Amino acid sequence: MILLPGRGPDVRNVTVPFKYLRRYKSHIANLTTPLALAISVLWTGTAIADVGSDNWGTVWGARGSSYDQSYGRSLGRQWESQPPKGYPTLSKSNIAPIQAAIKYYQAIVTNGGWKPLPMIKLRAGVRHQAVVLLRRHLELTRDLRSGSGYSKLYGYYLTEAVKHFQIRHGLTPTGIVNKSTILALNVPAKARLRQLQTNLARLRTLSRSVAKKYVVVNIPAAQIEAIENNQVVSRHAAVVGKVDRRTPILRSQIHQINFNPYWHIPQSIVRKDLVPKAKLYARRGKDILSEYRIDAYSGNRKLDPRKINWNSSAVYGYAYRQQPWKDNSMGFVKINFHNAHSVYMHDTPSKSLFSRNFRAHSSGCVRVQNVKQLVSWLLKANQGWDVGKVTQMEQTGARKDVSLKRRVPVYFVYVTAWATKDGTVNFRRDLYGRDRVGATASAY
Repeated sequence: MILLPGRGPDVRNVTVPFKYLRRYKSHIANLTTPLALAISVLWTGTAIADVGSDNWGTVWGARGSSYDQSYGRSLGRQWESQPPKGYPTLSKSNIAPIQAAIKYYQAIVTNGGWKPLPMIKLRAGVRHQAVVLLRRHLELTRDLRSGSGYSKLYGYYLTEAVKHFQIRHGLTPTGIVNKSTILALNVPAKARLRQLQTNLARLRTLSRSVAKKYVVVNIPAAQIEAIENNQVVSRHAAVVGKVDRRTPILRSQIHQINFNPYWHIPQSIVRKDLVPKAKLYARRGKDILSEYRIDAYSGNRKLDPRKINWNSSAVYGYAYRQQPWKDNSMGFVKINFHNAHSVYMHDTPSKSLFSRNFRAHSSGCVRVQNVKQLVSWLLKANQGWDVGKVTQMEQTGARKDVSLKRRVPVYFVYVTAWATKDGTVNFRRDLYGRDRVGATASAY
């Protein structure tokens, strides 16, 4: 028999036969008493006398490590493809919290900041000196309760603290300290402080000009928010421009939706992607234009793809247009807004990119996860255009251009650090180095 302490106002002890302990495993894992330690030893046959204040639950995770890994991968995919709503990034209510965060990080810097972690993978059950450094860092950043001790064992509460850190930095919350997490942890406190100061200026400017209903693309976060009355209606993972093909900062108004559009291939992609790949196909005896349903034009004359010499300089002067179909690079829908950069937002046939943490893979345009939800919201003022109607357009493949009855402002912004009214301080990688705080802030 095992005596479990009672909880609540009517505190009584409960006697439980040992054979029924399995039923109470999850509850025992959360107990923080010496008795819980004794039960843990009885259950696992392992002495864990020096595990520290965050141990409870660690022994259970060790027994189900294959399940935990599978769950972590599933959680990662869900986190990237279905981001939680949270608070609007450009809200005026975030100004006071970021000012408070600046004051707090200034104190961290004044006191010497934090020490870098070695490049060693850490996870629940691991015992290493680097865990002590990790604890200290997470205490400083308020991800872990202060006074957690100096244990070298990576336990339950430390795992939860790491998940919190990962969420704040736009990383998949697995609770495992992998390479990306270490690189994020190792950005110096001084650089984080500078990011907060830089982004406070950005936020002050941006929050003054946002409309009641708008779309914001936060480029370094690779995320899109649909905002109405200062509330997040939906948040979407995005794919943004590569470091050498950057998505521009801009503001405009969304005025049109193209369903099942043609894709007029930009000259930059013709030179960097289409022609080099066409040459490779030609060497293999294949026709890239037929493979991807692309038409080539010289003026108004449609060319015979079999007669095109891809080694000729003339190919750079042709116009190329991809037909609407399931593998069209635009996907089934394109979101138009006037701008000097010829960029737009669109669907994509490459949905797997949305489940990745690093999503700077485009040539400057922005791909939208769950684009049907965003498009139906944009068309809310157009009678009859709900999610069902948008889905129907995808299924039928019909070409149609729809002008918005009420245009919706869109902002492409570069915000790498912000705080919200719940006290959370968020950072994202300095993707294009605009913060000018050193390479470490863009390395993860």
